[in-house]
Amino acid sequence: HQLVAELETRNHSRLLVTQNVDRLHQQAGSRSVTDLHGRADEVVCMSCGYRCKRDEVHERCADMNPEFRQYTAGAAPDGDADLEVDFSGFHIADCPCCDGILKPDVVFFGDYVPKERVHSALATLKASDALLVIGSSLMVYSGFRFCRYAKEWGKPMATLNIGRTRADSLVDLKLNAGISETLAVSLNQL
Repeated sequence: HQLVAELETRNHSRLLVTQNVDRLHQQAGSRSVTDLHGRADEVVCMSCGYRCKRDEVHERCADMNPEFRQYTAGAAPDGDADLEVDFSGFHIADCPCCDGILKPDVVFFGDYVPKERVHSALATLKASDALLVIGSSLMVYSGFRFCRYAKEWGKPMATLNIGRTRADSLVDLKLNAGISETLAVSLNQL
């Protein structure tokens, strides 16, 4: 993540489009980032669009359900956890503005990436010199679409990933190599 941030610092990257929802790119120093699939650290109301930090909703739920404070579980990468507990008496925090349903601000399988997000990223791609895909098999269409557009627009394209990607037949350069090692060598050459 820090090596990718260094590409931006050296003006070799206009926009980082990530399918991750963990904000690790921003923590590593990247500033121009589109979180294609949203952010796991925020919650959005499905009715009115109210937003807040996910931790705030967790605290509200904890205050509403003090008997559940005794339970602990390790968080999964998506922020969820598995507990073998009867949750039938658990009270869920609703939106404080409209009593609507709150959900993590992420694009779940079967959901659509917001059009504005896609259009903004495509506009940047269209104005860019090339596309570099790092660490993705591109099996999810939301990321693969950028390769299809890059090909259509005649943009040079490379992938840096161990293993096969969905865009192998579209790219000009396929680097089947370790990401950190390859980026470190590449940055030293710039």
